[in-house]
Amino acid sequence: MKVLVIGSGGREHALCWKIAQSPLVDELYCAPGNGGIVEDATCVNLENIEQMLDFARAEQIDLTVVGPEGPLTEGIVDIFEAAGLRIFGPNKAAARLEGSKAFAKEVMAEFGIPTAAFGVFNEPQAALDFIEQADFDVVVKADGLAAGKGVIVCDDKQQAIDAVREIMVDQAYGAAGASVVIEERLIGEEASFLAICDGEIVLPLASSQDHKAVFDGDTGPNTGGMGAYSPAPVLDEASYQLVMERVLYPLVKGLKSQGITFKGVIYAGIMMTAKGPQVLEFNARFGDPETQPLLSRLESDLVPVLMSVADGTGLKGVELKWTAGPAVCVVLASGGYPGSIEKGKVISGLEAANAVEGVKVFHAGTKAAADEVITSGGRVLGVTALGADLEQALARAYQATAKIGFEGMHYRKDIGQKAIRRMKQ
Repeated sequence: MKVLVIGSGGREHALCWKIAQSPLVDELYCAPGNGGIVEDATCVNLENIEQMLDFARAEQIDLTVVGPEGPLTEGIVDIFEAAGLRIFGPNKAAARLEGSKAFAKEVMAEFGIPTAAFGVFNEPQAALDFIEQADFDVVVKADGLAAGKGVIVCDDKQQAIDAVREIMVDQAYGAAGASVVIEERLIGEEASFLAICDGEIVLPLASSQDHKAVFDGDTGPNTGGMGAYSPAPVLDEASYQLVMERVLYPLVKGLKSQGITFKGVIYAGIMMTAKGPQVLEFNARFGDPETQPLLSRLESDLVPVLMSVADGTGLKGVELKWTAGPAVCVVLASGGYPGSIEKGKVISGLEAANAVEGVKVFHAGTKAAADEVITSGGRVLGVTALGADLEQALARAYQATAKIGFEGMHYRKDIGQKAIRRMKQ
């Protein structure tokens, strides 16, 4: 069969790498791909959904897998399905769960899904008044898509006021900040809970934990993610079941009652609080960088699972097998990220890094240029390693990281330390 993957990041490299291993797949394409995906798939430069549709028709693509949230919220699934093409991902109505934080919060409130107290505001003054009256610390979020950067966790009222002005007045995130969600700041440890859904059945993936802040110790501005590991000890078996029972099942059932059938990946950002798991946000696709360690641990063939959702046969009876050992991903970023960056920096040491036992370097913001690989984005590489235990996986990932170099490269040195501390308690 022929498969097309949409996207160009580390998540898409991991998807292509895993899909290429399937004996069902004869030809694999990625649009537009990156400097590492070219090793696993034929990269094609398709700039919009219309071109993607034309390509899928012309090449008789059997399955399209959508990586990033942008095409999903633009309705690529609706368009492909209307043309009779199989595609994995939620339709436009379901993808609104990620495309509008306000919509997601309203859904959670309606169906009793545990989440922080919140308000939605379309005018700056109303948002500022809410902050002045709040008797709790807040988080200010741009309502729309902002590549993981439109969330500002505030330590005091002045920071919250500045956040509203940055998002709504200065329009730092463009149209995504036309309205904001302001919610109570939850205290606890964050985890990522991903599941594949066929509209009714929810098939959970292994647990994982992302590292959103750019600097060690969870300091600095939020990013798209600076590293991840799986499994996440903060989500024990009891918590895992609570998330299924109180979050995912009510969500899927509730959306269906509104005429929205969710087919694809549901990603719940969970804060483990003293009151139990509470939802920070929903995403409607595989996480990045969580996908890198998750797919490194997945022993099952991913393609039949994706096909069963895309073709409507469903997930009944489907089980996933995982390696017992954990996996960890350390993101190497360009200088200045998550702010302005310089591109075109030559990357060295990739071959040596990939030679480290248990390591796979997934490309994100890279481009192949002549005989070199150069930087082309904020998050450049995801150095991912398997190990018998988390200490070994971390040691391998950082050993490989030390072999890679490019001008301005920076990364967090404390990926996985929360899990290490928790396991020693």
